[in-house]
Amino acid sequence: MIFHDPMAVAQEKMTKVCLFLEQHHLPPTPLNYQVTYTYISKSDTELNAALDSILNSGQKIDSIYLEQLYFEYINQGHQEEAAMLKNVDGILSSLHNSTRNSQRNINQFSEQLHHCVHSLDEHNIEKSKRALMLLSKQADALLQQQVQFKATLKNARLMHKKTQQQLLKLRKQHIIDTQTGMYKRHYLNQQTQLWLQQNKPLCAIAIQVENIDEFSNKYGDAIAEVVLNRVARKIQKYVFESGLPGRTGKNEFTVLLPDVEPETALVIADKVLKGVEKLKFVSSKSPLELPSVQLSLGIVKQQQEADFTTLARKAAQAAHKALTLNQAYYIPS
Repeated sequence: MIFHDPMAVAQEKMTKVCLFLEQHHLPPTPLNYQVTYTYISKSDTELNAALDSILNSGQKIDSIYLEQLYFEYINQGHQEEAAMLKNVDGILSSLHNSTRNSQRNINQFSEQLHHCVHSLDEHNIEKSKRALMLLSKQADALLQQQVQFKATLKNARLMHKKTQQQLLKLRKQHIIDTQTGMYKRHYLNQQTQLWLQQNKPLCAIAIQVENIDEFSNKYGDAIAEVVLNRVARKIQKYVFESGLPGRTGKNEFTVLLPDVEPETALVIADKVLKGVEKLKFVSSKSPLELPSVQLSLGIVKQQQEADFTTLARKAAQAAHKALTLNQAYYIPS
């Protein structure tokens, strides 16, 4: 979204943006800045409604949630990518049609040539030779045209394949969190809407790494990232076939489980918990073993929730309840 605010208005909005980011402890990244500037400008009613809903609920917002808003309401890049692929498909379709037409013309010319041979006048040899030479030149020209066209078609196919690979790469960047390899929040939201439209029963597991700040403060951000990555791999291992795991916060993951009841979700959550408990971290500077990862898990079943954000919030609240009760996980009754 492009703004054309006068300088005075832009400066006023910039001040409000900085205050907003500071208030919510958000880094001033370009993405965070753009979402906040759009919110301050009140230029997108749907974005403002979504963000106001979160703020009014008292839920903490972070960069990952703003990224979801960015992809859902501001960024239209994926639509342009789809249009690009559609255009390439159109070009290929046209080329294939042209190939068939060209082949048909050659077949027709061949029939004409055959007819001409039978129509030659044996009493006028020179005239017959000229007719044959003319037909031969026309045939050569058509064949050369066909060779060139096939080369063009081959190049077009190579371009199509390359474009598809680029689009797949862009799509992966669009939906995958680069740090953990988990799905991004906005992709989970899209899948939730799809499953709700299909009337699928749906459960969600919120998995919060409660002591990630301890790793950051004592051992550095790099170690904290290693811890998150290891936890993410464990989650992916146990939900690979049954669910959709995503990163929904700085220290939070959410797993969507379609066609799964809470009893089965509890079994999966228990496997994740035991798998993470087995993780061991040792400092590279000394043989000192680092603390164990502390998880809180919340398991909920979709009932009246109409979107992923509401369902994920309910699961996160259940995980927080587990922490306050000093339990590994909590399932609301």
